Amino acid sequence: MKVIDLRSDTVTKPTTKMREVMAYAEVGDDVYGEDPTINKLEQKAAELVGKEAALFVASGTMGNLLAVMTHTQPGNEIILGKNSHIFQYEVGGLAKLAGVQARTLDDSEGIFSTKDLLSAIRGEDIHYPESGLVCLENTHNKAGGVAIPKNKIDEISKTAHQHNIPVHLDGARIFNAVTELEEQVIDLVAEVDSVMFCLSKGLAAPVGSILAGTQEFIDKARKNRKMLGGGMRQAGILAAAALVAIEEMIDRLALDHDLAKKLAEGIDSKVVTLESVNSNFVILKVNEQLYDTKGLITELDRKGIKVSQFGSDLLRVVTHKDISKEDIDRVIDIFSEL
Repeated sequence: MKVIDLRSDTVTKPTTKMREVMAYAEVGDDVYGEDPTINKLEQKAAELVGKEAALFVASGTMGNLLAVMTHTQPGNEIILGKNSHIFQYEVGGLAKLAGVQARTLDDSEGIFSTKDLLSAIRGEDIHYPESGLVCLENTHNKAGGVAIPKNKIDEISKTAHQHNIPVHLDGARIFNAVTELEEQVIDLVAEVDSVMFCLSKGLAAPVGSILAGTQEFIDKARKNRKMLGGGMRQAGILAAAALVAIEEMIDRLALDHDLAKKLAEGIDSKVVTLESVNSNFVILKVNEQLYDTKGLITELDRKGIKVSQFGSDLLRVVTHKDISKEDIDRVIDIFSEL
């Protein structure tokens, strides 16, 4: 029985071309700045998002942590959404490793309001920590994969900059956002000071993320990466696959979004109803009079369908390059049969 894994786009497998280029990648010692494939990736990634420089990092979590560490000083306060990935799912690294505290705002719709941001920015008072950074997320995971439009990002960035506060964007799925919004990525991230994006989700590279910003910022982040143990040596093997990801895998994300909409439109089941569909995320509400949520996940698993729990009575289904139209048809049929 074929397993249809819809838990996350992190489960994507590298393409045949990625495996081939990894085998023959030109490499050197990246800590010395001598890995040509890493250097090429970082240059191309910076150009892609319109920033001066970029840094290859092991994961999105590392990229976000480096951004917080590099923008702030220990004892600062950062302002971010209460549902943001940085606050919810990054093991408290902002407190333990960056030494900052979090001030959280309502981002249930994917982004907090300018009014709320203004109320959170600290004034001059000997008792207060300094507001050191504002963090945004696009697409927003906990808001169901919603894409945040440019005008809202620009409005928050303008307000933060008026108070001399930098803005970091957790853009783990930024290319899903630009696909959904039909924007250019350079335009969407133009007003933020730094951006992280993942190579290993919808873009299907096996490992890694990119952190981008000014040259000065990236120089500092590179040193912080070394401190965290992230100084990699012959990492060009990984960068080779990442280059394929940014050169060949971005444009096909629209197919994933189409499959998400196909699933959302096809769901006709007594056990779930459609909660939302955004980008490559479909959120389903479980009829707990028929199934408790964990029990339904177990039953689906028995039938070869893997999904994630997304709340007390919600399921998350994420489409990606390893999911076909036929897979979605099968998922729809199984939900109908339950």
